[in-house]
Amino acid sequence: MPREILDRGLNDIKQDVMTLGAMVSTAVTNSINALMERNFPISKTIIAEDKVINNRRYAIEHKVLTLIATQQPLASDLRVLASVLEIIMELERMGDYAKGIGKINLLLGEGSLLAASKKLPQMATVALNMLSQSLEAFMAVDDELARKITTDDDIVDDLYNQVYRELINEIIKDPTSYDRVNYTLWAAHDLERLADRVMNICERTIFIHTGEVQEFDDPTVPMDTPYSGK
Repeated sequence: MPREILDRGLNDIKQDVMTLGAMVSTAVTNSINALMERNFPISKTIIAEDKVINNRRYAIEHKVLTLIATQQPLASDLRVLASVLEIIMELERMGDYAKGIGKINLLLGEGSLLAASKKLPQMATVALNMLSQSLEAFMAVDDELARKITTDDDIVDDLYNQVYRELINEIIKDPTSYDRVNYTLWAAHDLERLADRVMNICERTIFIHTGEVQEFDDPTVPMDTPYSGK
């Protein structure tokens, strides 16, 4: 009976992680759409609803700690539970990026976006597809899939570098565009960091499967955006 309770608790927690992932994915998608469509009310809603994502993360954390304290999990179970604590932190930070992009939309204000912004939806699509697959790999403890996902990070990095170069040229042509360039670059930066955090989720899946921590090389690790608050 105790093992059944533990298994049921683990399954519930995994489902909660998937729910949190879906919430984050929706928030990022809506945030990018709001930016591209210059929809300020939606951006304000995303910013306000970030607390819902945060609270869901803390609720899962409480479940994990309660299960550890009451059900005497085995070492293999502890790897899962420890990884869940890491994964929900990564997801919560991704939610912060959605909030950050919402703030950027408000900071940009009225007017058309810079041409480089057209690449942001593509960055979001690739990064969110990586997120979906990483959670699928986590649920199945599929370390092979987790390793494959990381190759898509190069696509996001390449798009980010393209946006960066285009924005630098924009400043050269028009120095008065500095603020708009800066805000647009931070939006791209948030998406690039989101993909990096997906890589961390993949690392945790590999840890669950092998018991070893493997860090994927990432030669470019930009600092977090000031607009995300993280």
